[in-house]
Amino acid sequence: MNKDNILITIKSFTSIEQALDYFEIGFDSQFINANRLQLVKRFNGYLLLEKPKDWFAARRALKNAYCRVQRSQLDKTTRQACRGCTSCQRR
Repeated sequence: MNKDNILITIKSFTSIEQALDYFEIGFDSQFINANRLQLVKRFNGYLLLEKPKDWFAARRALKNAYCRVQRSQLDKTTRQACRGCTSCQRR
């Protein structure tokens, strides 16, 4: 899949859940409902910073957005691990 096709596919999504399913990323629906806007903004921001060249680059942008939103909610004063983040590689 080339760059233009992946961008067209991403634009066709009507919800973030569709994107998560398309990129085969597991997710917690309660987390998505609580943080939908922040997750969409972060994902779109990553896509603006670097246009994905293929499916893997777009998936990486979505995984990074999901993980970043989840880690932003952890307590900064403790050394908590990212829990329940199904896409996190930093465990």
